[in-house]
This record gives sequence, C-alpha cells and structure tokens, in this order.
Amino acid sequence: MSARAAAPRLRHARAAVSAVFFVNAVLYGNLVPRLPEIKDRLDLSNAAFGTAIAAMPAGALLAGLLAPLFIRWFGSARVASLGLLALGLAIAGLPFTDAWIAFAALMLVVGGLDAVVDVAQNAHGFRVQRAYGRSIINGLHALWSIGAVVGGLLGSLAAGLDVPLTAHLTTSAIVFGGVAIVALGFLLGGPEDAERHAPAGGVLEPTAGRRRLGHLVGRTVLLLGVLGALAACEAFVQDAGASWGALYLRGEVGATAAVGGLAFVALQVAMTAGRIVGDRVVDRFGQRRVARVGGAVTAAGMMLALAVPAVGTVLVGFALAGLGVATLVPAVMHTADELPGLPHGVGLTVVGFLLRFGFLVSPTLIGLLADLASLRGALVSVAVAGFVVLLLGRVLVTTATHPADDEQGLLQPGAPAAGPMPTSP
Repeated sequence: MSARAAAPRLRHARAAVSAVFFVNAVLYGNLVPRLPEIKDRLDLSNAAFGTAIAAMPAGALLAGLLAPLFIRWFGSARVASLGLLALGLAIAGLPFTDAWIAFAALMLVVGGLDAVVDVAQNAHGFRVQRAYGRSIINGLHALWSIGAVVGGLLGSLAAGLDVPLTAHLTTSAIVFGGVAIVALGFLLGGPEDAERHAPAGGVLEPTAGRRRLGHLVGRTVLLLGVLGALAACEAFVQDAGASWGALYLRGEVGATAAVGGLAFVALQVAMTAGRIVGDRVVDRFGQRRVARVGGAVTAAGMMLALAVPAVGTVLVGFALAGLGVATLVPAVMHTADELPGLPHGVGLTVVGFLLRFGFLVSPTLIGLLADLASLRGALVSVAVAGFVVLLLGRVLVTTATHPADDEQGLLQPGAPAAGPMPTSP
C-alpha cells in the first residue's frame, strides 16, 4: 500500500481504536452510579455486595490469562470489538439477576470480558502506534479516562431522571456495542506482526522467534516480573487517591467531607492531563526518561502531601503523584509487547495481571500498615512506589514506536531475549 493510500487508513484505524478505548470505559462507568439500586433490589448486606463486586477483579485475573489465545485465534481487532459487544450485553444482564449468586457470577463474567478486551485493545493500539511511527498510546489511555468520566455522568443522569435500570443498561449496550461493531470495520487487518520492522538484513516473519510459554528464557521471565512490579506501582498510586485520599484529608488534615473527595479528583485530573500531552512529551524525551522522572515526581508529590498536611499541599501532592504515573502503564505495556520471543499478547497479559493484582494488594497492605502505625505513615509506601519506578524504569524501551531505535538495544528484534539487563540510565 502506498504512503498516500495508507495515510487515511491509519487515521481511520486510530479513530477506531480510540473509540474502542472510550467505549470500554463508558460501559462500566455507566453502571457504577446505579450499583446501589442493584444492591437494594437484591436486599444485599454490605459484605455480600462487596463480595459480589470483588468477583469482577477475580474474573479479570482468571479470564485475562486467556487473552493471548483469543488474539492468536481471532486477532486483536475482533477480540477487542466483539469483546466490547459481549461486555455491554453482560452488564445489561445485571438488572435481571434475582439472587446474590447470579449477580456475583455475572460480575465474574464482566471482569473476565473486561480483562480480555483490555489486552486486545492495547495490543491493537500498539499496532496502530507502530504504523504511525510515533507515540499515540498515551492519548488512547487518556480517552479511556475521559470515557470513565463520561460513563459516570451518563449513569448519574439516568439515575437522576429515574430511567429504569433495565432500559438504561440495555440502551447503553445497544448504542455503545454498535459503536464497537462499526469500529471493527476500520481497525487494522492482517497478522499481528504486520507493522513491526524487519531486523537489519532480514525479513520479519509473523511467527518468527515466538517461543512456547514453557520455553521462555529466565531473563525474559525476570523482565516480565520487573515490568509487572512497575505496573503495580501505578496501582499503589491510583489506590492512594481512590481508597485513602479522603480518609487522609479528613482524619489527618481535618478537612470537611466535601473537600475530602478532592484528593481523588486531583489525582485523576492530573493523570488524565498527563496522558493527553504524554505522547508529545514521550516523543521528545523518550518514554524511559519520562517514566523515571515521573517516578521522582510521584515520590516528591506524596512526600509533600505527607510532610505538610494542609489541604492545599495535599491536593498538590496527590496531583503530582497522578501526573508522575500518567505515562507509566502505557510505557510498561509497550515494553512488554515488544519482548522478542513471546506469543502475541502474553507480555500484555502478564503485565495486566500483575497490575490488577496490585490493585487487590494495595488496599490491604496500606490498611495493615495504617493499623500498625498510622495512615500518614502507611502512605509513605506510595512515595516508595515512586522511588521504585525511578530505579526500575531503566528497563523500559526508550522509544515509543519500535525498540530497534532504543540506544540500549534492550529489546531489538534481532537481539536475544536472554541478553543482559541495562545498567545505565
């Protein structure tokens, strides 16, 4: 395909994958404001309701591991788009559940579908990014964040207007599922490796160098573990705002209930803003440098929030923490997706699994530390996560397009996966 013919096709593919990211966030965000209605209708206790909701991340941890197989069989475009259609239908089925077990089982399915779609949409986003030759992944994640806000507003509006829950979620599934199906027609076709550059002097075969899972080199496994740890660091930062920001402001700073929720808002707004401008910054400075500097910014922000417990400084500190990790998970996912020798989607799946595991571990760990010492002392662990990103971020690929341009040669297509870990910044 000529460059002139390819340009509109790439623009259409970028718009389509952007729509996929947006719809993925809207579908669940649309449900969140109406979950209390399901709880009341089923007459669930807080413990029973919480356990049913916890089935969602459990399903994500289990079914998400199947994403590489689905991508291999059907391709990332079909898995992402058709997965969104299935996700919308599963969410639309929640109002029809008549008992706790049915509600929990369907939340398990929702979590599994969401995890598979997440891997597939990121895999396809990296395909489009490689074709573009510059970073676009942070903008896609920014659209996900915006979609979550839009979904929450739509759900709140429907609840405020007393729209019946079944009608609301069924309409949502039809409308946004339709968007996902339309997007499928514009996503990239062909093999998943089609946009990768061939090694110097050679031709890249779609299946060349792809190992079986049982034959992974120890260094590759170690690198996946490090990338997962980096992803989990972002989970610690996000959870700090979502689960503990309001408690810290109200309990340690003495803020009012109205102000308490602003820590989460400050973190999310800063993270979204960082993702909106993240592609330009990454293209200019390299995603490794941006991520490591971001780790330092996160650590400094949390230390400010803890060292100077006033409303203004706490909000600034949480905002800096969110800004610092804005490009981290996209960079981690890109590095994992470029690991040579892995079956398609495996790197993304492992990183996504450990990211979700971080979201499960973080609230418990910080809660235990808070009981042993204080919440203020426990939140130091979030600053530590920033320092971990600063130290371990050197394993990230420098360029956001293809590792062949990476000065360290960490993940060059022709380089052995068992090569030495980089030791310089």
